[in-house]
Amino acid sequence: MDKLFKLKENNTSVRKEIAAGLTTFMTMAYIIAVNPSILGDAGMNPHAVLIATCLASVIGCFCMGFMANLPFALSAGMGLNAFLAYTVVQGMGISWHIALLAVFFEGLIFIFMSLTSIREAIFNAIPLPLKKGVSVGIGIFIAFIGLQNAGLAVDASTLVTIVSFPENFTTTGICALLAMVGFFVTAILYIKNVKGSILFGIIITWGLGMLCQLVGLYVPDPENGVYSLFPEHIISLDFSSLGDTFGACFHTNFHDVGIFNFIMVMFSFLFVDMFDTIGTLIGVSAKAKMLDEEGRLPAIRPALLSDAIATTCGAILGTSTTSTYVESSAGIAVGGRTGLTAVTTGCLFLLSCMFSPLFTAIPSFATAPALLMVGFLMFEGIKELEFHQNNMTDTIPAYLCIISMPLFYSISEGISIGVISYVLINLVCGKRSKITPLMYILAVLFILKYVFL
Repeated sequence: MDKLFKLKENNTSVRKEIAAGLTTFMTMAYIIAVNPSILGDAGMNPHAVLIATCLASVIGCFCMGFMANLPFALSAGMGLNAFLAYTVVQGMGISWHIALLAVFFEGLIFIFMSLTSIREAIFNAIPLPLKKGVSVGIGIFIAFIGLQNAGLAVDASTLVTIVSFPENFTTTGICALLAMVGFFVTAILYIKNVKGSILFGIIITWGLGMLCQLVGLYVPDPENGVYSLFPEHIISLDFSSLGDTFGACFHTNFHDVGIFNFIMVMFSFLFVDMFDTIGTLIGVSAKAKMLDEEGRLPAIRPALLSDAIATTCGAILGTSTTSTYVESSAGIAVGGRTGLTAVTTGCLFLLSCMFSPLFTAIPSFATAPALLMVGFLMFEGIKELEFHQNNMTDTIPAYLCIISMPLFYSISEGISIGVISYVLINLVCGKRSKITPLMYILAVLFILKYVFL
């Protein structure tokens, strides 16, 4: 172990690394329940998505551990799964098979970019305020989806309003109330620094729902999509459902999509995943004090390659883009410093495949608190935007990017409007030096999208 992961050199031990891996898994295991729920809305088999998510996480964690020897865990990225389900599939009417193919090609492109310096160069070309705006906007979008999954935010004459609790209380009303209670429980646990607070929030909310079903406050109504909260089985070794998604990305029909639409979807995945992964790597590395004097991560190339390989394999298995998780900082906080932490987390994801019936039985109102909490954590980036008069050419595009994502119910629209407004505002205000050539190219591409689509 010491020779493989250089434990003594990093001032750590096997026991400490395994404890760190368990802690990281506890903080990010909510994805096992949330991802099937989100991609299920795209028409995918939730059980197949769960297995694919776990296996893609295993591949990503093992690559990160053995190739980069870094304590970072990977799984299906929050925000990118929402983009696939709600923007690409539901919004644009593109099948999930083609969406997964876009993720597959994104992974291949990232493998090429990770083997060179292209990925880092592109990251440096995009202005930091816009990167922060993308992160914050995705956070609010995820929170909005959480409110909808909880049944709290519903359609009305005002477009959106809060649910009427007395109406259908034993179905939608009690679910919305339980989601609110679950969020407050999750928030309190997080404030008190309880490891795995998000996962515990899901479990507690689900448990309260079961209690409500036992006393008659929650009444299952399968004909209207209200199911029993008690799983029929807990352990299952049947992986046959994976056949519904495995390799499905190669069974596609472009006639109803168009090559331009496909390229734009793929580019959107590229854009979002690029900032999510590199930003997370730098941020978590800084917390672990792994950056050199110039603020660079020495092993960033194999780390980016691990992310790209996991994304490509995940698309074949049947899940959305796999990326590095900021929750890895939880494991680092308890002493994780090497790839053994990531490998431990990967082993726990592999073990989770056996308990797939348990995770798929978790209702959407129980995972809603997790979405709300993740949205809050991503909203943290708002404090890094400087709202001064001389910085308005940076913050206004970031602001437009942030509000566009939830209000237009599309991550890609937020990115498009953010890039276009950044170029136009800085160009008109005489700050051409701030605009990189790549930003001009991106702005033109996004404008062409609105002209021809």
